[in-house]
Amino acid sequence: MTAKLLRGRVLSFNDAPKARDDHESYTYIEDGGLLLQDGKIIARGEFADIVKSAPDHVQVTDHRPHIIMAGFIDPHIHFTQMQVLGSYAGSLLEWLNTYTFVEEQRFGDLAHAQKITGHFYDEMIRHGTTSAVAYCSVHPQSVDAYFEEAQKRNMLMLGGKVMMDREAPVALTDTPQSSYDDSKALIEKWHGRGRAHYAITPRFAITSSPEQLEMAGALAKEHSDLHIQTHLNENRDEIEFTNALYPTMGDYFGIYQHYGLAGKKSLFGHCIHLEDRERDAMIETGSVAVFCPTSNLFIGSGLFDWDRVAGPQGKGRIAIATDVGGGTNYSMLRTLDEGYKILNLQGQRMNPLTSFYQITLGNARALSLEEKIGTLNQGTDADVVVLNANATPAMQVRMETVTTLEEELFLLQTIGDDRAIVETYVAGEALKSTLA
Repeated sequence: MTAKLLRGRVLSFNDAPKARDDHESYTYIEDGGLLLQDGKIIARGEFADIVKSAPDHVQVTDHRPHIIMAGFIDPHIHFTQMQVLGSYAGSLLEWLNTYTFVEEQRFGDLAHAQKITGHFYDEMIRHGTTSAVAYCSVHPQSVDAYFEEAQKRNMLMLGGKVMMDREAPVALTDTPQSSYDDSKALIEKWHGRGRAHYAITPRFAITSSPEQLEMAGALAKEHSDLHIQTHLNENRDEIEFTNALYPTMGDYFGIYQHYGLAGKKSLFGHCIHLEDRERDAMIETGSVAVFCPTSNLFIGSGLFDWDRVAGPQGKGRIAIATDVGGGTNYSMLRTLDEGYKILNLQGQRMNPLTSFYQITLGNARALSLEEKIGTLNQGTDADVVVLNANATPAMQVRMETVTTLEEELFLLQTIGDDRAIVETYVAGEALKSTLA
């Protein structure tokens, strides 16, 4: 594969910023070079130094004055809900029953699943997202469509078949045994194939019987390297219904603990209304709370309390995600904007360095994949995004007064969108420029 050398303002995070002036938490090179070959980052540094050591006939792409960063990571999204996005409803359970469950029944048709999957990956690339963790539908063919398309584009993607045996239309339910058998077969077919990572996916405790959660726990025990994804404490009515279905478990998170579904690779969407015991147990087990700001606002679920979920010593593990189609935009930039507002309402301002750390290295760490994605470190996968803070007339006017990197990043997250994404590289290949 021909070596590629990207030139631009290179920004990569080393750690979570402790403060706005924590310059050790990131590496910034004004005239930087990023050497890519065979899907990996071979070298990073000053362009003048990198070009001297680059192979003969290296292909140079000059992205100046734009910022070159690691590709964005979205750890909670429903690819089956593309045609649900923007549906009018007043609450989570109403939204699920009126729109989502109706739409997801269509994914029993492989042709439909393939069509939507193509659109889904186009949107990921268009918005600079190079890795995501997705919920497929209950149908195994939806998983096949999802990972087949990821393989075509050589993307590192996580996902899994939803396990759901009650409180849903008959056409969308499986059984405890069939959910185990289907998931087992899909794990064997897809996990570790190319860049695919399978995620065990009980939708949430309402739609899984105790017997099915036992099966999910069995899968987790048999495949301890797999991720697990589900939902937790999103909505007051959801919590009340869940606890009524599992009256002896003590609390919502206790259900997942009981069935062996909590741990360092367990991703719990929302976590808005955690009890103290649940928060402490999540920290103790290393489980990840996934903040989904646009869907929390859109469905009216509540305000995520970052400081409380992180705990008094900041040990709680937190990711941030779009949650399309409850979420209202595929853009991690728009997600950061809404997240900032939610936290600011609670006196918890997230500075721009922390924001961009979070959607790169922070989310990679939440997925335990920081050795592969989330940075521009030598030897990591060459998933890269190029950002233009002058992408729109409004941004150009504001940029006339921007004097620092922090201000530029905040502008990108506040009014940036897919137009601010100049290019998206996946495993070293430029993909955004190939989209229709």
